Amino acid sequence: MDKFVIHGGRKLNGSVRISGSKNGSLPVLFSTLLSDGPIHLSNIPTELRDIRLSLEILQSLGAEYQIHPDGSVKLEVTDSASTTADYEQVSKMRASICCLGPLLARRGEARVSLPGGCSIGDRPVELHTRGMEALGAEVRIESGYVVAKAPRLRGNTVYLSGPMGPTVLGTQNVMMAAAGAEGVTVIEGAACEPEVQATAGFLRAIGIVIEGDGTPVIRIEGHGRLGGDSCLAGCDYEIPPDRIETGTYLLAGAIAGGEVVVEGCRPSENSALLHLLERIGVPVEVGESTLTVRGVESVNPVDIAMLPYPAFPTDLQGPLMALMCLGRGVSLITDKVFPDRFNHLSELRRFGARIRKEGPSAIIEGGAPLSGATVMASDLRASACLVLAGLVAEGRTEVTRIYHLERGYERMEQKLGQLGADVEKIDDKMAEKIDDREMARG
Repeated sequence: MDKFVIHGGRKLNGSVRISGSKNGSLPVLFSTLLSDGPIHLSNIPTELRDIRLSLEILQSLGAEYQIHPDGSVKLEVTDSASTTADYEQVSKMRASICCLGPLLARRGEARVSLPGGCSIGDRPVELHTRGMEALGAEVRIESGYVVAKAPRLRGNTVYLSGPMGPTVLGTQNVMMAAAGAEGVTVIEGAACEPEVQATAGFLRAIGIVIEGDGTPVIRIEGHGRLGGDSCLAGCDYEIPPDRIETGTYLLAGAIAGGEVVVEGCRPSENSALLHLLERIGVPVEVGESTLTVRGVESVNPVDIAMLPYPAFPTDLQGPLMALMCLGRGVSLITDKVFPDRFNHLSELRRFGARIRKEGPSAIIEGGAPLSGATVMASDLRASACLVLAGLVAEGRTEVTRIYHLERGYERMEQKLGQLGADVEKIDDKMAEKIDDREMARG
C-alpha cells in the first residue's frame, strides 16, 4: 500500500500551480450523459482516482472517452441502453450519485447504488431523492440501490436545504434532472458553492437556460424529455481551478513556508480563508490569479466554525487544524457541516499535538513541538492535514493509506518537492530499500 515518507523541518519556497477542480469536474462529467454531441473538457485533473473512476462509470453507461496528453478529456455517449450504475464502482465515490439526475432526464429511469466515499459522517441521499420526486419521479430504495422511474419529468419548485444546510451534490443532481423536465424548475435553498456554478456553466454550454447559480435560488428552463428531436449539443468547456487545493497549499505555505506562490487560482473563492489568515497573523499577497503566502513561526489562536459557502469550507478543516497546532494559545474549530469529521485528531496526537474533541468541536492547545510519527490517513482531507503536520514535525513521518489523498490531490509529493519539501511516495515493494537507506542516514 502506498505511503508518503516525509522528513520535516525544510522551508517551502517557490511556486505551485493549481489543478482543475475535483469537485467541479465530477458533476460536469456525469452531466455529459445529457448531451448527444461530443464534449471536450479541459483542465480536468485526470490523474485523480475519482476522475478515473467517474470515467469508468460513464463508460459502463455507454460513453466513450479519450484522455489527451494535455489532461483534457473528450467524451461522447454512443449507447443509451444502460440505466444501472453498479455497486462495485459507485460504492467507492460519493459523487457518483450524480448519475441519478442525468439518467432520469435522458433515459427515463435509473438504478444507482447508494454511494460510498470518505468516512466523514452521515451523508444521506434523502435530499437527492426528494428532489427527483418533486419533479415527478417514482423513487424507492431496493437492495442497496436508488431505483427511480420517470417517463416524463415536470418542472417544479424544489427545496433542498437540510439539517446541515444546503446540499451541494443534491443541488447539482436536481439541476441535471431539471434539464430534462417540462417547464421551469426553481431550486430554493440551493447550495451556492463555486462547484455548483461550474455545473451550471456546463449546462449552459450544452444549451440549458439557467439563472441564479451562486445564490440560494436557481431557475432552470427544462428541455422536456431528452432524446429524439429534443437534443442537447456538444461543447468545449474548461473546468475551473480547485479552490480546496488552493487553500491546502496556502496553509502549507503558512505552516512551513519561506515564501510560496500559488498560481492559477481564483482568490475570491477563498475569501474566508484569506480573512482568517489575516486574523491569525499570516501575510498573504493577493494577485489576479495568484496568492503569495509567507510562513510564520506561530499564529494567533482562533475560534471558527465550518459552514456552507461562502463561509470557511469543511474540506479545509483538517489542513487548518495542522496550522493551529502552531498557535500561541487555545483554538476552537467547530464543523457544523460534518460534525463527526475528526478522525485525524487521534493521528495528530501521535505527532505530539495537544488536541481533544468535544461534540462538533476540536480544542487545540497550540505551541507543542511536533515530532515525526507513523500516522494513518482516514479520508481525503485528513490525509492533507497529516502531510502538512509532517512538513513541520521534527524527524521522519510516514503517512500511510495515501490512496485517500490521491482521490483529490494530483502529484502532491511532486508539487511539494518542487517547493523544497522532502517528501517521497513509496509502496510496499520499496519499503525495505527505504528502511535500509534510513539506517544508513544514521
